Amino acid sequence: MGSPSVVPYIFLLLLVGCSARPLYPLPGRRNDRNKQPLQTFRAYNIAHRGSNGEIPEETAAAYMRAIEVGTDFIETDILASKDGALICFHDVILDDMTDIANHKEFADRKRTYDVQGVNTTGYFLVDFTLEELKLLRVKQRYPFRDQQYNGEFSIITFEEFISIALDAHRVVGIYPEIKNPVLINQHVKWPGGKKFEDKFVETLKKYGYNGSYMSKQWLKQPAFIQSFAPTSLIYISNQTDLPKIFLIDDTNTPTQDTNQSYWEITSDGYLDYIKEYVVGIGPWKDTIIPCSNNYLQTPSDLVARAHARNLQVHPYTFRNENQFVHFNFSEDPYNEFDYWINKMGVDGLFTDFTGSLHHYQEWTNPFASGDKEATRLLNKIELMLSKFKYT
Repeated sequence: MGSPSVVPYIFLLLLVGCSARPLYPLPGRRNDRNKQPLQTFRAYNIAHRGSNGEIPEETAAAYMRAIEVGTDFIETDILASKDGALICFHDVILDDMTDIANHKEFADRKRTYDVQGVNTTGYFLVDFTLEELKLLRVKQRYPFRDQQYNGEFSIITFEEFISIALDAHRVVGIYPEIKNPVLINQHVKWPGGKKFEDKFVETLKKYGYNGSYMSKQWLKQPAFIQSFAPTSLIYISNQTDLPKIFLIDDTNTPTQDTNQSYWEITSDGYLDYIKEYVVGIGPWKDTIIPCSNNYLQTPSDLVARAHARNLQVHPYTFRNENQFVHFNFSEDPYNEFDYWINKMGVDGLFTDFTGSLHHYQEWTNPFASGDKEATRLLNKIELMLSKFKYT
């Protein structure tokens, strides 16, 4: 795949340089038949909740921005509303990421539920209908990030998220997570006894997402399905052949559905078991390489053991701010990208700053191997022609 043309690059640089970036509404339906294909020759750039380092997470604007600056996949967390609509939102409560506190009409909705063994109190998304959720506005998670878009954007549905990917000017993959399925199935009920996972897969099929990894259909509409809940991934394996990624939490956090420890689910025996259902794992990066006093320690062999079983490794989450970049990398995210891609050999990276990762990859690895040879040949031809130009 060739590098982008100069004009779009200049436009993007000017756009990023502006103090007030434009807003990105939901796009209209596109009918492009010959879209630029997904790159598959280098590690995948996965826009974690969109380009949420710039714009509030899991909003249409964050996803549009991620596509604009070069992501391969847009990633989202899927939860469900009280009336069964599938929603793009990370937290099971609305307290921290929305303006719910400003809506006095919802003041009596605060509840306490068990969430993965912890009594949690707040305004739970599962207690609100889609119509009610659409009244809320999202805000930036971290106070040290740009706050100018707080209150500008609404929560979006899974279908709206999909439309953003399908309407893009090039092939953009989606990377949805089956989020907190135990909680969702406890509180949300669908007709006919269907489960959260059933509705999740139905939505993907409705929009044409199917096919095994790297199949013709998959390359047309790429998608990875991710979850921290292994039983959900196993359950849907009989419903779709889309590739699945088993997410792995911190070393002290057991799986929410099977109560298995980190050490059990990263053992050789368990990797041998789960590889029958998934194409890869998505561990937190600080569990692959332990950290002490903000310095990386000796890397574990998890990446090597996963690769030995033909499992991809997509670690999370890469963030540009100094407090997230370890001292080993001189607090330079490009050094961190280089280490994880070229030293650790991971196959994809979840990042809050998808534009930074894209720029790094374009500068260091812009061409597939065949493109490199073609470029060298063209350069030779150009050199030969130049000799005759002045004779």
